[in-house]
Amino acid sequence: MRSAALATLLLAASWTAFGSGGGSMPTDRSMGQASRLSEAPSPEEQARSAYNAGVKSVEKADELAADAARQTDAKKQAKMQAKSKDAYESALKKFSKAVEAKPNMFEAWNYVGYTNRKLGNYEIALQAYDRALALKPGYPEAIEYRGHAYLGLNRLSEAKEAYLTLYSNNRKLAAQLLTGMQEWIGAHRDGGNMDAATVDSFSAWVSERSSIAAKTAGLTREGANAAW
Repeated sequence: MRSAALATLLLAASWTAFGSGGGSMPTDRSMGQASRLSEAPSPEEQARSAYNAGVKSVEKADELAADAARQTDAKKQAKMQAKSKDAYESALKKFSKAVEAKPNMFEAWNYVGYTNRKLGNYEIALQAYDRALALKPGYPEAIEYRGHAYLGLNRLSEAKEAYLTLYSNNRKLAAQLLTGMQEWIGAHRDGGNMDAATVDSFSAWVSERSSIAAKTAGLTREGANAAW
């Protein structure tokens, strides 16, 4: 009896030693956590995460660009412009990642166009805007941004078309495009690559549209709200 009891104690001790020396076995809870950690995010989650990160980068880039425009010192301005360019490039990578994960994400395609336009890649920007509008016809933000890209390429008739489309549906964005047109006129009067007659003709059209917009502002909900 004594030898049998001793054998039982030795066996129990050996199991205890094995357990402590070999590491504890994972519990059901720890196995569940490891399983969740190993699960890759869905394409939808990847796209949304990349898109949100891109928006933050764009906001930073826009702020830097605005700061650069306010600088009077040439060196400081160049430095701010370089930082802005880096931020737009960073944003473009994020939006490109978003549309790779979710090709039908029209908002991300719109920002692929926006960032390319800010980097001077107007033709690529137009392709991205066209993609956004194919996915969501009439998307006003893409129409406005595309209008600015047309201005960058001196495609004035198409820029006018974009303005008229927005004027019928979204006066706020139409006004922003009109401001872009006025800036285009100022830049080309100061030594752009367009002939004077073309600039004068476009300037007359923009002045006429500005006058019409001012007269009819009170007839729209946006104009009525602005008056209070």
